[in-house]
Amino acid sequence: MNDGRALDGFRREVADWLSANLVGEFAQLRGLGGPGREHEAFDLRLAWERHLAAAGWTCVGWPAEFGGRGLSLAEQVAFHEEYAASGAPARVGHLGEQLLGPTLIAFGTPEQRARFLPRIVAVEELWCQGYSEPGAGSDLAAVATSAVREGDHWVITGQKVWTSLAHVADWCFVLARTEPGSTRHRGLSYLLVPLKQDGVTVRPIRQLTGTSEFNEVFFDHARTAADAVVGEPGQGWTVAMATLGFERGVSTLGQQIGFRRELDGIVEEAKRTGTFDDPVLRADLARARIGLRVLRAHALRTLAAEPGPEVAVGKLLWAQWHRGLGELAMRARGARSLVAEGQPYELDEWQRLFLFTRADTIYGGSDEIERNIIAERVLGLPKEARHDR
Repeated sequence: MNDGRALDGFRREVADWLSANLVGEFAQLRGLGGPGREHEAFDLRLAWERHLAAAGWTCVGWPAEFGGRGLSLAEQVAFHEEYAASGAPARVGHLGEQLLGPTLIAFGTPEQRARFLPRIVAVEELWCQGYSEPGAGSDLAAVATSAVREGDHWVITGQKVWTSLAHVADWCFVLARTEPGSTRHRGLSYLLVPLKQDGVTVRPIRQLTGTSEFNEVFFDHARTAADAVVGEPGQGWTVAMATLGFERGVSTLGQQIGFRRELDGIVEEAKRTGTFDDPVLRADLARARIGLRVLRAHALRTLAAEPGPEVAVGKLLWAQWHRGLGELAMRARGARSLVAEGQPYELDEWQRLFLFTRADTIYGGSDEIERNIIAERVLGLPKEARHDR
């Protein structure tokens, strides 16, 4: 859909559907959910997402043969922007839709696609990502979780950490070491593991915000089918990196609509508290507005190119920007930002934004690791000295 008038018509179709359906019990969902707020009205948000699915509004960028709408890139951007602009709640099935689904379409077997994709489209099964470990956070190649083939199953032993939404997920895509004695990127496999089994323990981790969006996940001889490996055994690094590329896709445009809403709210808060009279704060708010435009321009440029290590630049940009936005929120609130509104620890939205955004430059790849990726894989600079090289 390259015709501008046709794209405008599609935007109106999306906006009209959202306006007509964010009513009744769903009306209370406007603005709920998202990072640091995933606990909000989860069951009703799940019902809303299944309502989306029934109308064909999940997995809109997937090819029609896999249950999607086959939307063009421009249409996908329009959908995510209109969705965010409507105030519709944060999605609960996004890890399946945006990460695992595209990975299976690219690397999965026909049997894996037939088994898992329809349930992702219908939001019947929720997924989480089993990458990071206590000794392998941003240095993902240091994964120690192991999987051993025993007959018709893989037997998985190890621990994952910072596993977002594992406490509500049905399945986890797990990066595990399947070749004993292998190191770094070699000998890893990408496994699909059911979480509802005796060999899996999910333990929520309480965060600064008082909520528990992410978890520790312990695998104690957990089992999954032998054919639940995506790609070839031992080639999991390639598949895992492809998943990370999908993670930083078109939905980032919708994320930026949410950022804009937060920035607008901070400006209004500064006017309400009187801190807007500070010329330094006003200048920093203006810089934040400019920075948001830079994020959009970079995202559009990245989406127009083939996925590559350049996507690391996007994560570096938005993480720094959003963490700075949390700091601006505190400045806009003034001295009241230092005091919790209730007992024992009730935060307002701006305090929660500030505390949660401290993690933006850590999760999903720390800034330090992102800079190494950019230096080594984009700019071609010499690799960082390591004790194991």
